[in-house]
Amino acid sequence: MSERKLNILFTAAEVVPFAKTGGLADVAGALPKALAKLGHNIIVVMPRYYQIDKTKLEHVDGSLGVTMGPMGTLWAGVYTTKLPDSDVSIYFIDHEQMFGRRGLYDDNGKAYGDNDNRFIFFSKASLELCKMLHFTPDVIHANDWHTAILPLLSKTRYVHDFRNAATVLTIHNLQHQGHFFKGAVDVMEIGWSHFNPHALESLDGLNFLKGGIAYADAVTTVSKRYAQEIQTPEFGFGLERHIQAHASKLFGILNGVDYDEWNPSVDSYIQERFDIGNMDGKRACKRAMQEYFKLEVRDDVPLIGFVGRFAEQKGIGLVAGVINGLLKQELQVVMLGAGEKWAEHYFSTVSAHNSGKFGLHVGYSDKLAHQIEAGCDLFLMPSLFEPCGLNQIYSLRYGTLPIVRSTGGLDDTIENFNEAEGTGNGFKFDFATQDGLYNTVMWAVNIYHNNKQAFEAMQERAMKMHFSWDDSAKEYNEVYQHIISKYNA
Repeated sequence: MSERKLNILFTAAEVVPFAKTGGLADVAGALPKALAKLGHNIIVVMPRYYQIDKTKLEHVDGSLGVTMGPMGTLWAGVYTTKLPDSDVSIYFIDHEQMFGRRGLYDDNGKAYGDNDNRFIFFSKASLELCKMLHFTPDVIHANDWHTAILPLLSKTRYVHDFRNAATVLTIHNLQHQGHFFKGAVDVMEIGWSHFNPHALESLDGLNFLKGGIAYADAVTTVSKRYAQEIQTPEFGFGLERHIQAHASKLFGILNGVDYDEWNPSVDSYIQERFDIGNMDGKRACKRAMQEYFKLEVRDDVPLIGFVGRFAEQKGIGLVAGVINGLLKQELQVVMLGAGEKWAEHYFSTVSAHNSGKFGLHVGYSDKLAHQIEAGCDLFLMPSLFEPCGLNQIYSLRYGTLPIVRSTGGLDDTIENFNEAEGTGNGFKFDFATQDGLYNTVMWAVNIYHNNKQAFEAMQERAMKMHFSWDDSAKEYNEVYQHIISKYNA
């Protein structure tokens, strides 16, 4: 089968650098650019949230009319610009009632009550935009529950316009599925025959992600291990049997990393640049972090970093359970993150009682995240589950050896240290227990203190590893080419 250059509609609820709450935004900001390098014609579509300044965007003439069943027709404006450092166009659906709010999905942790209507509207508007632009997609690529109904819409309500478009749904985190009241079927305008246990129905309500899995021509996840895990009760969040039934169209494709941004040899955020051939800059970055967090300035103890959400998924409960024991050892810890209030308060208390050994920054700072990656010797990522994970890949490039639980993308990217064979690029533990985490951290600390040669050799192996978006894009292209064949037989 010869490869085709494709028209691709890529829809996402968040895209870097315009709006971000998680890894979806990183993927949506990078993957389309890598696909364009392969010769595809791709447009990206996202909502125009309140936080996105429309005065910095170009207004597209005309309005989009979107029929919403009993809600009637709603009209949206459209804005556009280019993704940074590319020729890829991104379009913003502008509707004050739907998207003119402080948050993307919630306000201070409370989900908006009309999220079903908001993202039905966005999904339909994305298809109406294609018609407005006279853009005929060969592939419609949806992401997570927010746009998971696109495969169903393209095969029902919009079948006359998109009958030849193949559909891909990427699951970035199965925990979030889009559960709503079943009356939204009328807003979708798809007919009630699709409200059944094999498609949209779940506990007498709607499950957007479940419907997307049923109707998409291909379903992808963001690592090969995660594609296996979501077919099990432990990681399937109630959809494991549904996913098993569609396993023949399931693909695991590891996310890539933007090495133009995450690279210690060019990083403008860090105190001193460095690379494999000259690691003096990393030592300078470590001292800078110790000074920033008011720790003892010492080269002879390992500095361990954590950057991420203070959420149960990220293993924050495990960290809380072992932190006091760890701080009795010859090591230092710095943490950057925010989330569950109990965790913010708990680690603030730990910080107050462990000055000189523990540093905390509640909130998020991109600059500080880069500096922690550069200045630490070890990086903590004990997630209960992790579809892909990016921080462990950033850590590898900065010679900051990851300590991870062997799940999802963490398992795919981190090879456990083997002292006898001189292999590995980090340290892994299998079970999400405090003992597993504590013992693995102490193993890594012991190697740092007592086998410097092995530790430095592991840093060099880590820094040579490469996980680029160009590689990921080639795998997505293979999926695209595979599924469009049935529309062009």
